[in-house]
Amino acid sequence: MFLGIKKRIEAELKRYVHSAERLYSLKKISPLLYRGIKDFTSREGKRVRPILFTVGYLGFSEKTAPGLYKSALSIELMHDFMLVHDDIIDKSAIRRGKPSMHALLDSYLGKRKNIKFNGEDLAIVVGDVIYAMSLHAFLSIKEDPKRKEKALGKLIEAAVFTGSGEFIELLLGLKGIDRITESDIYKIYDYKTANYTFASPLAIGAILGGATDTETGKLSRYGLLAGRAFQIKDDILGLFSEEKEIGKSNLTDLQEAKLTLLMRQAFHRSGKIGKSVIKGILSKKEITIADLLAIRKIAEGSGALDYAKTEVYRYAKEAKRILISSRMREPYKSSLIRYSEEILKLQ
Repeated sequence: MFLGIKKRIEAELKRYVHSAERLYSLKKISPLLYRGIKDFTSREGKRVRPILFTVGYLGFSEKTAPGLYKSALSIELMHDFMLVHDDIIDKSAIRRGKPSMHALLDSYLGKRKNIKFNGEDLAIVVGDVIYAMSLHAFLSIKEDPKRKEKALGKLIEAAVFTGSGEFIELLLGLKGIDRITESDIYKIYDYKTANYTFASPLAIGAILGGATDTETGKLSRYGLLAGRAFQIKDDILGLFSEEKEIGKSNLTDLQEAKLTLLMRQAFHRSGKIGKSVIKGILSKKEITIADLLAIRKIAEGSGALDYAKTEVYRYAKEAKRILISSRMREPYKSSLIRYSEEILKLQ
């Protein structure tokens, strides 16, 4: 079922980018702008958010409204907008195995001298355009106006919470690995990932599909727990996977001195030498493979890796329990349970 939904979303994405060119004359305004948006939004991805948006809708609606799949693109385009800006903040040159938007635009500018802007400046604007396209896409569904207005409010709330999560993550990073708490880390996880990747897409779809506030609340709670599991798993993969598996450098999280549950546990479970090594690596400007291997060794030897894996399973189990109690229609509920188990599974 989910594979079929993903295929429809992929097809709709191609059509939408093409239709946006006709609607806004993006290619006429700037071929570079159009190429950048087309390339970035068309890159291979899991499409978790629009899939969950669609399932949330179909799980409660008795019919499929025209424009559903186009509307579901709103949360994917919002994701792309945030990735463009995240990559600028994180100084990341790779996204989904290809140059990030600002790296792509820097390449276009080449070695031109005496210009007052760079690829990052251009990318900020491209991200803003993609955000506007996201809101336009949402309006495509032909549904009850009151549901639509309520769901739009939820979409905007998701954008506010995610931006706020990025903001507090940067500020909490000032505390350092020795002072940051698990509560701090989960605050970042909930606002930056869980709400926007799981809870909001499901809730937005369910609201459009006519779900009660009680059922929407259940999906939101499920989404927050599943999102925590997803983010902890992502942190594990970011440290222990190879670049070809995650589509970005496996040095990225260390380069950004990202304060994760896994890293915090590794620090607090280590002795004096381990703590010193972790602090030294997180303070470096340039991270090496040797640094990555050293952190991996500490995370495994201290039991931090096992702890993080246990937390993934714990949150995934609790999320499943809540989802089982939902009145979402079959077979969508069963398919969602299987899909969640697959994306949260640790190898």
